[in-house]
Amino acid sequence: MEAILLGIYSFFVWLIFIKFKWLPWTRPWQVTVVIIPIVAMAGMILTLNVVAPSSNDIRVVKYVVQVVPQVRGRVTEVPVEPNRLVKKGALLFRIESEPYQAALDAAKAKLAADEAKLAQSGAGLAEASAGVRQLREQLKAATSQLAAIRPRLDLARLRVTQNRELVATGAGDRFALEQAEANVTELQGQLDAAAANEAVVAQKLSAVVNGEQASVASSRAQIAAAKAAVDASRAQLANAQWELDQTSVYAPADGYAINVQLRPGSMVTSIPLAPAMSFVEETFSVIAMYHQNELVLVKPGDEAEVAFAMVPGRVIKATVNSIIWAQGQGQVAQSGTIPVTGYAPQAPGRFPVKLDVAERDRDVFLAAGAVGDGAIFTEHGAMLHVIRKVMVRVSAITNYLVLKLH
Repeated sequence: MEAILLGIYSFFVWLIFIKFKWLPWTRPWQVTVVIIPIVAMAGMILTLNVVAPSSNDIRVVKYVVQVVPQVRGRVTEVPVEPNRLVKKGALLFRIESEPYQAALDAAKAKLAADEAKLAQSGAGLAEASAGVRQLREQLKAATSQLAAIRPRLDLARLRVTQNRELVATGAGDRFALEQAEANVTELQGQLDAAAANEAVVAQKLSAVVNGEQASVASSRAQIAAAKAAVDASRAQLANAQWELDQTSVYAPADGYAINVQLRPGSMVTSIPLAPAMSFVEETFSVIAMYHQNELVLVKPGDEAEVAFAMVPGRVIKATVNSIIWAQGQGQVAQSGTIPVTGYAPQAPGRFPVKLDVAERDRDVFLAAGAVGDGAIFTEHGAMLHVIRKVMVRVSAITNYLVLKLH
């Protein structure tokens, strides 16, 4: 662009001083003609570097996922083709699943056994509860029996007393006395048996744990233990199912499996230091590198244009997403030593500016690591923006040139 402006300026100088000779071509005018473009070009470039800063280091960055399986085993299938676009969820490779299927079957069997024990414990609780109710009925019956025997025993004792008095006076029957005494003995035995039965039942009912009958409390404890075993078995089953599912590894996003060296028969592990393959996502970010004082007027939302070498002749539209106000020179690593500043001044680093590519250009293929140059157009100096835009387009066109001699 500078050459075009100088050419236009030279044309007008030629018209004024040489062609039409409107002004004399003297030394003062010669000096003036040389100084004007130098001062004007310097002022224009310095202004452009602030209101429309450019960068010749704009990069395409893509996320790289190190694919590490969650389970170890021997690889049985690798259907993915290297360096070919695959969609999210496509199978990358499959690990031998038989050991994990066996573990899943064992977990299912253990869960079924534990659920059966839980059901058995529930039946035991119902039986214990029924036994408590039966004991209460027995206690109630024994108490009722005692209540029924006592008046009969009292009556039988009264008959014995009466018969003895009659026998003593000669008016009574000796057999009736003996019969009455036998009735008292029999009723006394029934009373003692009923009292003993009542005591036994009462003793059984008096065995209480945490406010519940001992048998019921024991059954509830068995149910709690069985339920805990069932929960543990369900967790083991879920983990076994998860491990079986992990034997098939799928693409985490749309992208490319780069440099696939994995083959059937290879062993893979879940160690992060030994990834099975690298997966490059299709989505990308554009990062422009700028010096600190170039970003004085740049704000998120500003318009930007980029010309990448891999798409010559095309200008990619974008907007400023954010400025990453951090770099490695601003970090001091944790150490027990005093920071070393070096023997010479350290060159100031640059700050990255993240650009959002416009909707119309998002389908353009840009490889990870593609580089280009471009500019950001701030809200200031809008009249000068056209000069920078022309420069970007000239750069896009010159990308067609392959400058090498072989």
